[in-house]
Amino acid sequence: MLEPAVIFLRLVQFAAAMILFGSSLCLIYALPRQGVGSGVRLGWSRPLLGWSAAVLLVASLAGLVAQTSVLAGSLAEGLKLSSLSAVVTTMSLGLSALVRAAAAAMALSAVLILAPGRPLLWICTGLGAVISASFAWMGHGAATEGPGGSLHLVADILHALAAGVWIGALVVFFGLLRRASDDVAADHVLHRALHGFAGVGSGLVAVLVATGLVNSWFLVGPSRLTGLWTTPYGQLLVLKLLLFVVMLGLAAANRFHLTPALGVALDDNRPREPARAALRRSLFIETTFSLVVLGLIAWLGMLAPVSAQ
Repeated sequence: MLEPAVIFLRLVQFAAAMILFGSSLCLIYALPRQGVGSGVRLGWSRPLLGWSAAVLLVASLAGLVAQTSVLAGSLAEGLKLSSLSAVVTTMSLGLSALVRAAAAAMALSAVLILAPGRPLLWICTGLGAVISASFAWMGHGAATEGPGGSLHLVADILHALAAGVWIGALVVFFGLLRRASDDVAADHVLHRALHGFAGVGSGLVAVLVATGLVNSWFLVGPSRLTGLWTTPYGQLLVLKLLLFVVMLGLAAANRFHLTPALGVALDDNRPREPARAALRRSLFIETTFSLVVLGLIAWLGMLAPVSAQ
């Protein structure tokens, strides 16, 4: 039961970190600085960031205990200070867990102490970025030795940051679509935000594909492609890639069909709820798939890569 617990806690950390980072950033760049639709005026934005930081703090510490228990052989051994100290001082995954916990505690303190505003959003963005980057030291990225080690580590960090920007934005857009549809000004803000994200999304896809290819080079290798079908790691990786392709299809539908449909409804003064409902369904499915992908990544981190088998 310890390994499933580690996988689950990794998933929770991934999701909470990407909301803290990506949602904070989206509230800054996608929404107006002030007035109707401003990120700092949304009643749910501060609780979202606060709960993300709190969950991340608990999950980071619990994940450290669970991972130590797996390495030590039992929960009783994993709870011993000597075991925890050994993992923190000798393994990058232990130190990275403490970094995540400390950054999450600082983010939670900022949410509780500071008034809603862009300074708070920037603090959460910065701390969320540090936390997201730290995941590279929890997986295979930091384990690569030799001249390519630095390239693999950087690719892993950029992959996590790009995923965080994407997933955090999905959460914000879904939050904007949950409110009542009788506010025309807010719908104009929503449409501009969705339309503006199109360029950002294209850049994110490019980064995810490029860094994914780098990671695959190290974790699979051109000479071990058959391992994609014959090993548990390869099979999960293929499933992850298939889900990513589906998410790209949903993102394309949002960009080229559903967002323009909302714009037409606004321009022609038509009922907007059908367009909003379609966007809401699409974003819900895309967000759900993104959580499944994060779960697969958490699982992949517990398996030996194809290149090591």
